[in-house]
Amino acid sequence: MPKTIELAKYAGFCYGVKRAVETAKKLKAEHPDMQVSILGELIHNANVIRELESLGIKTLQEIPEKGEGICIIRSHGESPEVIEKIKQAGFELVDLTCPDVKKVQQKAIEMAKEGYFVVIVGKSEHPEVVAIRANALLWSENVAVAASVEQLKEFESQIKSHRKVGVVVQTTQRLETLNSIVNYLTSISKELHIANTICRSTANRQAEAKELAKVSDLVIVAGSKKSANTTHLAEILKDITNVIHIENDEELENYMDLIEKSEKIALTAGASTPQNIIEKVLNKIQK
Repeated sequence: MPKTIELAKYAGFCYGVKRAVETAKKLKAEHPDMQVSILGELIHNANVIRELESLGIKTLQEIPEKGEGICIIRSHGESPEVIEKIKQAGFELVDLTCPDVKKVQQKAIEMAKEGYFVVIVGKSEHPEVVAIRANALLWSENVAVAASVEQLKEFESQIKSHRKVGVVVQTTQRLETLNSIVNYLTSISKELHIANTICRSTANRQAEAKELAKVSDLVIVAGSKKSANTTHLAEILKDITNVIHIENDEELENYMDLIEKSEKIALTAGASTPQNIIEKVLNKIQK
């Protein structure tokens, strides 16, 4: 039986990432003599960050006392306090927060204003979640972040003491994680309002990858190990078939035995994985 290789339809840059990368490049091209900087990594992909730096776009780890030129807010968003600091430093601010992430921030603010105990489903250290939490905390101190039921149990007494509990979700989270937390909250909440803010791109990518995994001997997930949506993708598929998570085509060398044994291979990629990485991986498997 000949070996078949199928590339997922929902592989690579999502709308928010594509918008951020293209806009950053356009800003530099239109203002070649102006310093263009990004606070933190624009997206979680080392290849893209290196490309931006080669174009003269700096990645800042912290806000300087005195800034010049343009400072970009990355696709994950930032807290209102950080945005104000950027302005006070003297930068011209360009906000490239993903529109879907903006919606989560706004929903968390609405819930906080309306007296809900706000539960943010996500990883507390992820920059998107840090920004969502900071926005909600401006209006209420009753905010919790949890990536599992076990983590949320630390807030059980506070949740039980509130009449209303509201839930928002990191855009790249697993639906299974949201469902398990909602099931738990249903058992301890008087009134529960859920905003499923997992973005459509993430939902489509995960659903398609599951279907591919069911009919494949091996699924290769390409993308950064720092990317939440990419690591979640790999985690979801491990319960269905053989999965390898690689950052680039060079890492395929570590899995040649598994690739050789697999008759049906599927390739998918995270939302921050550029097309050229996907093509290199695909070409190497085909060879």
